[in-house]
Amino acid sequence: MKRYEENKAKLTNKFNDKRKKVFKTIIYPKIELHVDDIYIESRQGDRLDNIAYQYYRDTTLWWVLAEANNIGKGTMYVDPGRKIRIPHPQHVFDIVNKLYEIENERL
Repeated sequence: MKRYEENKAKLTNKFNDKRKKVFKTIIYPKIELHVDDIYIESRQGDRLDNIAYQYYRDTTLWWVLAEANNIGKGTMYVDPGRKIRIPHPQHVFDIVNKLYEIENERL
């Protein structure tokens, strides 16, 4: 599951005082409600990364679904029968672009 851990902390090319690479924490923005959000009911075996791929064509946007639905840490699986809010893709891409701009300024 290493690929998911890297989404929470990003390894940069910057070095600390002892010349070791350092991690920076990414603070994910709040995902606001919009009238054009989609709602689905999860089924057995649904995972956040697979749902993100289905709606956004990008598995790394699993955190959007986790933030939007207040799903805690520990698993990518979603309990069957849970109502899941899928934020509209255009709003998500706007948020992600702003997030990348902020991250690039910090580097």
